[in-house]
Amino acid sequence: MQESVQQRVILRLAVPVPLRRLFDYLPPEGLSPESLRPGQRLWVPFAGRKLVAVLLDIVQESPHSSLKPALELVDSEVLFGDGSRKLLSWIADYYQAPLGEVYAAALPVALRKGKPSDHWAEQWLQLTTEGKGLPKTALARAPKQQALFQLLLSDGKQSRTHLKTLGHNTPVIRALQDRGLVEWIPGPTVPAPLPAAESTPAPELNSEQQQVLDSIDCSGFSASLLEGTTGSGKTEVYLRLMQRVLDGGRQALLLVPEIGLTPQTLRRIAARFPKHSIAALHSGLADGERAQSWLAAAGGQADIVIGTRSAIMTPLPRLGVVIVDEEHDASFKQQDGVRYSARDLAVVLGRNNNVPVVLGSATPSLETLHNALNGRYQHLRMRYRAGDAKPPQIHVVPTLREPLEEGFSPQVLRHIGDTLARGEQALVFINRRGFAPALTCDDCGWLADCPHCSSKLTMHRRQRQLRCHHCDYRRPLVDSCPQCHSRSISALGAGTERSEELLARRFADYPVIRVDRDTTASKQALDKLLAPAREGEPCLLLGTQMLAKGHHLPKVTLVVIQDADGGLFSADFRAPERTGQLLEQVAGRAGRGSLSGRVLVQSRFPEHPLLQLLLEKGYGAFARQLLRDRTVAQLPPASAMALVRAECEEPGWAEEFLQNARLFMQSLAPPSPQIQYLGPVPALLERKSGRFRFYIQVTAQNRAHLQPLLARVCAWAEGNKNRRLRWAVDMDAQELS
Repeated sequence: MQESVQQRVILRLAVPVPLRRLFDYLPPEGLSPESLRPGQRLWVPFAGRKLVAVLLDIVQESPHSSLKPALELVDSEVLFGDGSRKLLSWIADYYQAPLGEVYAAALPVALRKGKPSDHWAEQWLQLTTEGKGLPKTALARAPKQQALFQLLLSDGKQSRTHLKTLGHNTPVIRALQDRGLVEWIPGPTVPAPLPAAESTPAPELNSEQQQVLDSIDCSGFSASLLEGTTGSGKTEVYLRLMQRVLDGGRQALLLVPEIGLTPQTLRRIAARFPKHSIAALHSGLADGERAQSWLAAAGGQADIVIGTRSAIMTPLPRLGVVIVDEEHDASFKQQDGVRYSARDLAVVLGRNNNVPVVLGSATPSLETLHNALNGRYQHLRMRYRAGDAKPPQIHVVPTLREPLEEGFSPQVLRHIGDTLARGEQALVFINRRGFAPALTCDDCGWLADCPHCSSKLTMHRRQRQLRCHHCDYRRPLVDSCPQCHSRSISALGAGTERSEELLARRFADYPVIRVDRDTTASKQALDKLLAPAREGEPCLLLGTQMLAKGHHLPKVTLVVIQDADGGLFSADFRAPERTGQLLEQVAGRAGRGSLSGRVLVQSRFPEHPLLQLLLEKGYGAFARQLLRDRTVAQLPPASAMALVRAECEEPGWAEEFLQNARLFMQSLAPPSPQIQYLGPVPALLERKSGRFRFYIQVTAQNRAHLQPLLARVCAWAEGNKNRRLRWAVDMDAQELS
């Protein structure tokens, strides 16, 4: 009788495999079904492997007659509550992703590999019954013991990690233990400790900041675009919103686009909220640190969660506000695996939890701006810089017929020298790392190509390497042409390395700080590199778009944009938007303090209408013109778009797969004004890591026409038996490469 009851308990699990279905198992042998709840992890056998799956439902019937038992329960506690499971199911449905892979993407690596959550359980110190009965000044003769006693008396139990941060050392704790006044008890995980920060008071808000803050209602769901010019004080608005929800006992989630922005953001928030626990979630953390912070957030122990893209999927039981800083940034869209947009998920998360969502940017994405102009989002504006800072003056420097020195106009070099001589700082933006983007033979025309990608190898002279920035293929730098053996080898173009050499030579009395992926590979490297600039000494900053985002350097009075033309002539319809955002963000680094700023934009095509519009009327007019152009062309955000992608070492197989996919889709939804197809066509980077890449572009007037079709094509594509071919559906695709 007991066995028949056991047979009716069936576990429905999300298993991390590329199949869009759930899998049924029996409970682990010897485990009481009463200990199982949706949201727990279990080890399961799958196709000869042992995988970590997530329990989603307990049912009594299965379409399968023969079921295997799960192997072992990993967690006694639930990791994914009802709200979190609802969000992850939405992700799987909307982005056409296998639910098991969505759950795997939501977990940090250590938990994905099956590390038990209680591995990071914390010890908490609390007063004993005897300790609670003492007068408040009972330990006044022992100041350190009295301070700890007062803390526990006023704030309740404290974690071992937090006590270390506050400076309460082991001898003091042991002395109170010996007197029977305190005791350790097991408790929930707390975030990985952050460096201590001195408390800083909140500055007074200006009228624009106060008006924006008054417009955001924290008692329910709303989605707001906060369009604030660079330096207008958006971060202070974020901090005030956090304060509101923290005062109400809730959690705040702040998403930032880059790991490099996290240290300075953490410092500022830790200084403002020294008594609140803060969890950082980004790929720069060790696996154990990230798992510890994730569990603290999911358990409600972290009051503030700051993270990059994947933090949006972290369970937050007390969520009170979601803030996305630099919401326009392309890094919020995952480009492989589960291809979700963290910015768009922020709005879904806010709606599900009935909390406000704030999307902040000086250069809003066209999708967000479109929603604001159509009334779907509240449109909040901050037009003036905070404090005494004034907008920088922007000037175009024509370079078509100018004699350039390593890519720099003589006029630009003169202005850099004048700026440094005044004791100020200059910033030079070059969106190419390495010494030069290509190496060629002057005699036969040979070019150093990547053998695995449709791209040139970038020259890195200091490492004496040629390197592919797509697949990371590397080979030694050559001194002679491998084709004709000539020694007439030339580097074409200039990257950050080459520019650094020139600037260090021309301005030898001043430090040149290069900021790119090569100089910031180690942990905290960006923070250390920028430390001298924050101290205010005259210096020259040189770097890629890592310098364009969020850095507050008040002594930078000159910004040089070496080449403004690249994105204006790209085959990618999103390239002009990204170019405008990047130019505006880089320009916004100038004149953020009391000194006035100037921006010099080098261009071979200074009369280009979009460039002229951006420089003369600003990003707002520029973005609205792009929206009008997109509407005429029926491109996003005026329409919904998805890509069906395929890649293979044999290009013919990928093309054939996509041709059949298009025929299948057209049999379900023939081309019409409501739905249109393009392709198969090669990706802009046709070959990457030895695989040829193609896509079909599917455009629809609205997502109601698109989603059912994509679900059907995914079911059809799962029948593909060619294991050497990979395919994916990319909903709301941001890259054609």
